[in-house]
Amino acid sequence: MTAPDSYRWRGVRSLCPTLAALWCCAAIAQPVPAAGASASPDAAPPPNASHACHPDGGPAGRPAVGLVLSGGGARGYAHLGVLKVLEENRIPIDCIAGTSMGAVVGGLYASGMPAADMQKRLSETNLADVAFDVTERADLPQSRREDERLYANGVTLGFSGKGVKAPAGLVQGNRLQALLADWTAAMPINQPFDQLPIPYRAIATDLQTGQMVVLDRGSLPLAIRASMAMPGLFAPAEINDRALVDGGLVSNLPVDTARQMGADVVIAVDIGSQLRPLDALASPADVMQQMVGILIRQNVASQRKQLTSQDVLLTPELGSLTFTDFQKANEAIAAGAAAATAALPRLKRYALTPEQYAAYRASHTQPLPPAVRITDIEIRTNGGVPKRVVRDALHVKPGDTYDPNAVSRDLLSLTTSGNFESVTQQVVSHGDENRLVIDAREKYWGPNFLLFGLGMSSSSTDQGGFRLHVGYRRPWLTESGLEFRTDATVGSDLDAVHVELRQPLSVKYGDYIAPYAEYQRRYANLYDENVDVKVTQYMIQTARAGIDFGVPIGRLGDFRIGLAYTHSHGSPTYNLPFNFDDNGQTTLLFSSYSADALSARARLVIDQLDDPMFPRKGYFADFRVERSLMSRNGASSDTIDSRITDAPYTELYGKLMVAQQFGRHSVSAGVEGGKSIGGTNLINAFNFTLGGFQHLSAYAADQLNGDSLVYGQMTYMNQLATFTSSPVKALFVGASAEVGNVWSGGSGIGGGALKQSYTFFTSLTTTFGPVYMGIALAPGGRRNIYVQLGRTY
Repeated sequence: MTAPDSYRWRGVRSLCPTLAALWCCAAIAQPVPAAGASASPDAAPPPNASHACHPDGGPAGRPAVGLVLSGGGARGYAHLGVLKVLEENRIPIDCIAGTSMGAVVGGLYASGMPAADMQKRLSETNLADVAFDVTERADLPQSRREDERLYANGVTLGFSGKGVKAPAGLVQGNRLQALLADWTAAMPINQPFDQLPIPYRAIATDLQTGQMVVLDRGSLPLAIRASMAMPGLFAPAEINDRALVDGGLVSNLPVDTARQMGADVVIAVDIGSQLRPLDALASPADVMQQMVGILIRQNVASQRKQLTSQDVLLTPELGSLTFTDFQKANEAIAAGAAAATAALPRLKRYALTPEQYAAYRASHTQPLPPAVRITDIEIRTNGGVPKRVVRDALHVKPGDTYDPNAVSRDLLSLTTSGNFESVTQQVVSHGDENRLVIDAREKYWGPNFLLFGLGMSSSSTDQGGFRLHVGYRRPWLTESGLEFRTDATVGSDLDAVHVELRQPLSVKYGDYIAPYAEYQRRYANLYDENVDVKVTQYMIQTARAGIDFGVPIGRLGDFRIGLAYTHSHGSPTYNLPFNFDDNGQTTLLFSSYSADALSARARLVIDQLDDPMFPRKGYFADFRVERSLMSRNGASSDTIDSRITDAPYTELYGKLMVAQQFGRHSVSAGVEGGKSIGGTNLINAFNFTLGGFQHLSAYAADQLNGDSLVYGQMTYMNQLATFTSSPVKALFVGASAEVGNVWSGGSGIGGGALKQSYTFFTSLTTTFGPVYMGIALAPGGRRNIYVQLGRTY
């Protein structure tokens, strides 16, 4: 297992209103009202213009047209609509300056990608997931999926001798940079941006000095990534030893940059949103956003004052569309197209004839560069992970033709491993030598990592409860990859701690050995099934030490087999008299017990669900077997003790689940079964239980227990809504049908009728974990009402 990070904090988008208070690319600024197309008298280009903006194609002496695209997150899809109208009306673009999302659209267009191709690629990509580094859960190592099940809210902190630290950004931007590298693979590496098909500039902010940084050369994907690195949400991008963040902080509409490139005419697209009315400022985050919006308004206003009567200012009507509304891309594109269409009378002043535009397009089409052959590979790391780990993940070798797409796939496998903050690639050429440089940066907020999770529940059939989970991870204690792992739980019904060392044996197969020790104290309720009343509660204390050999099954799951020694003791927390003997001595109904066992254990887990709490697609399997090699059992009651044997026992358990999505709708089905056979299995007493939400929901948590179990369920869910700017991320409604039972002693499976439960629920995914609310019904008038936050089982 590698150190967890914020790679899958699915709540990250919901935190944007708070964390993005300093993100100027959010375009919180209100466009300044302008009279017509001009806010100042005619002005000549500044004397320090670079003259990168060449009016290629068209009549001699035509003005060089510069395109300026502002930041605004998902609102930036409007830029695509503008570009499509410009292309349809043969209006040339000779240079581009962009900030944040404007840098994304502008950079791709400058690389030679037509607007239609860009729209197609973006429509086929979940840009929200890419931008927020949301990795498909199926692509993660099983150890990270296990952490996600327990620590559902995804909170992770790091600490060292210098104190507790958090990531500089919740999102590292690895997926976005890899995607941009794929889409610009035909571009020469580390070139001046004047040599792109359309000269280009991206605007960023130096995080240390606050100065504007105009990126005019280097890696195009990295420049774009830097320009849209929202402080507090996206980690800064490091270029030339400078930590760069979103350029909207200093110039969200970089008109002056286009002028300095030599643009005679500027087409500026301002996608800023309106400032909020006073009665809409309902929280400190709202007030902070408004404050930053006012400051950005001044930033944009100063740039708009540089526009002349020859320039064209476009302000698409985007209404309430927010910077995280990526799912509303078509609305933004239409708004951009409408704004450009309305301005066509002014824009057509710069239109070319069909023949001239064809010549312009030809001059702005760059042939594919010759194939680059890698002569050397350099691995750069900054921490305890050996360079060989990075090298072993790469399939490319010296002498191969450089394929940035293939290298990106290898690098993505490294970032999902959890070892690194970011992993980037670049080719450095000197003459005929082409060195592939892989820069793997470990998480600076380590090397120790803390994870947190919280679960709370309440129902009409029991008193409810809570569980607080805290995990500790210390990866790479040695160069061989030794990791120390601890998980602790404190709760109303469970206190537990698990300590494990995990030592990899080989990089190729990922196999490992894992000695561990654990202790748990839990409380199990016993009910009188005839009257449905809790008659006692057992406190069960279990201590176990063992060692496992494990083998990852690719990214599908994990297989472990090993030996363990276990001691368990159970005693009732309160008791009832059973009868009196001739001497008047009382015999108690419930007996204490103790057990010791040495056992062989094996477990296979396959987990390809898209979400552990709200599975909408994928499948899951969990198979376990335990065989005692030696056992010793005893009870405080002579009557019960006489029925206990020390003969070997075997415990079998299996669970299967499959989920399928149909648009907003999804259906999942699962079966579960378990049985203990052979001798008395007091070590695992009360392990097979039913009851609780989505586990025979009409019954209290773990109300039914025994040594044989059968259970099946089918669940339907409908995703009613998604939210991008609130702590609530998605709203579901659903229903489930469940059937099952447990049996004890000699009755075995089938020793009693199957019980039924039917549940209707509402579910929310939130920043703090999943929330469930529902009612469960069962034959005979039984019902149970639930409210639950997080995971409590």
